[in-house]
Amino acid sequence: MMRGRPSLRRRLLAFLALPMLILLTLNAFLTYYIALDYSNRIHDRNLTDDTHSFAQMLSTMPVTSDLSPQARFLIEYDPDGHRYFNVDSSRHGTLSGNADFSGYAPSQECSGPPSMLYNGELNGQQVRMATVCTQALNDPGDQLAVTVAETMADRRHRAQEILMLTVPLMTSLIVCMTALVWFGVTRGLRILTPLTQRLAQREAELTPISDADVPEEIQPLISTIDGLIARQSEMIAQQNRFIADAAHQLRSPLTGMGLHVEQALAHDDPQSVREALQHIRRLNQRTTRVSTQLLALARAQAVPDALQPLELGTQVPHWVGARVPDAIRAGVDLGYRSDAGPWWVEGNAALLQEAVDNLIDNALRYAGQGATVSVGLQLHAGEVELYVEDNGPGVPTEVMPRLGERFFRAPGNGETGTGLGLAIARAAVDHMDGRIAYVNVARGGLKVSIRIPRLKRG
Repeated sequence: MMRGRPSLRRRLLAFLALPMLILLTLNAFLTYYIALDYSNRIHDRNLTDDTHSFAQMLSTMPVTSDLSPQARFLIEYDPDGHRYFNVDSSRHGTLSGNADFSGYAPSQECSGPPSMLYNGELNGQQVRMATVCTQALNDPGDQLAVTVAETMADRRHRAQEILMLTVPLMTSLIVCMTALVWFGVTRGLRILTPLTQRLAQREAELTPISDADVPEEIQPLISTIDGLIARQSEMIAQQNRFIADAAHQLRSPLTGMGLHVEQALAHDDPQSVREALQHIRRLNQRTTRVSTQLLALARAQAVPDALQPLELGTQVPHWVGARVPDAIRAGVDLGYRSDAGPWWVEGNAALLQEAVDNLIDNALRYAGQGATVSVGLQLHAGEVELYVEDNGPGVPTEVMPRLGERFFRAPGNGETGTGLGLAIARAAVDHMDGRIAYVNVARGGLKVSIRIPRLKRG
């Protein structure tokens, strides 16, 4: 079964509903116990007052074992339960009562405060008791302990009444709060409408969508979208540059091959056909090289920012060794030298090898036959310097700032090239937070150095 789309409104209500339900339950318990405490205090005060009144009435009349019906009615009457009483004499024992207080000794309570409140149990019921001490009228030496007890039912009933009044009010309040949250979320989400409209009005425009009306709560999301748009825009720009570069660089050799094909077809002379085929082969080799380097440049520019620790002291010698056969064919002495390592950096091995290959290729091509090319590693101010140095003719000082531009070739040499080698190396180094520099050495030749922050390993 297909699940529905997630809803921000429903999620917010779900997050709020459970806490509010818990709060309602806690509030109900708290309200009940507060109401019960309040009811207990009111009933305790009334019970104490009634007991004092009863004791005061007994202190004004002779007390016998039988109370008058009026006195019994006044002390036993309780509209919400049943009230018990006991009159105990310090000399004569229990004088009157309507329950068995034998489990308690009211007369002994008179040795304490003049009035006391305490809990007890009579006839299997929990009761609240109040004891007041007074002097007997007919015997000044006799002390009476007057105890009145009432059940707890009325106290709990009053607390429940208060709770029943409070719960509906709290429930109504939570319902109103839920409605207000729903309304507030609905109104609050309308602030996204201008942003949605701006996106809907765009077609091929890839510019950031952040603006002053973007809420700060969704600014991280908008910043992420802007970053994605910027990356997509850069990828499209790279694609367009690649297409333009390919069209620019391949047009001439393809046109030349077409002309030489027509020339070969127009002549029956084997020598002319052979010369045309030789021209076609050279143009094909140039086209292949341009295509390869254009693809290498595209890879260097579009590679993701995924870096890993590399130990260049073990990697670079293998890269140099793989180019020795090319150096022998070019008549160049290619070597490697390095200070004591290790040489840890954070980088991309494939990209860095591509950069080194292009620097070596440039040195083999332009240093000249019989030249020496050195690839080395050294430490320079907390950076690992990977350099390729030759003793060839070098580069004129005035064109040094343009090295690394796409399709730029230094004038003054007869070698053919694409002008992409240094551009590929620079693009590769940019991905590793490195930098590339060019300098003419004092004894003659060009030194190209790649500097990458050194990675400290424990």
